[in-house]
Amino acid sequence: MTRLNPDLSSSRRKSRKAHFGAASSVRRELMTASLSKDLRNKYNVRAIPVRKDDEVLIVRGKYKGRDGKVTQVYRKKWIIHVDRVHRDKTNGSTASIGIHPSNVVITSLKLDKDRYV
Repeated sequence: MTRLNPDLSSSRRKSRKAHFGAASSVRRELMTASLSKDLRNKYNVRAIPVRKDDEVLIVRGKYKGRDGKVTQVYRKKWIIHVDRVHRDKTNGSTASIGIHPSNVVITSLKLDKDRYV
């Protein structure tokens, strides 16, 4: 069987290089999260790039079931920081826990003139 698109490589090496060496604008599209059932029905879209101030629910991992507002989208590390998801350090300060966007569901969107669905 031949490839459908000869311009795309199926090589693991090239795919990983393209993924981890992606520019910030490309990472935005790769860092998408699923929408909740009601938002999915409302906008007829399954997933959308995560943005600061979106409300999310964590559905996978140690912090499953927690919800909060996205405080930072850290494209360089492929993670997002969610409000109230942090750990206490030994010196008394708190550190945010990085969550991959594929492990969350967006429950409320921040819509303004720059973002439309």
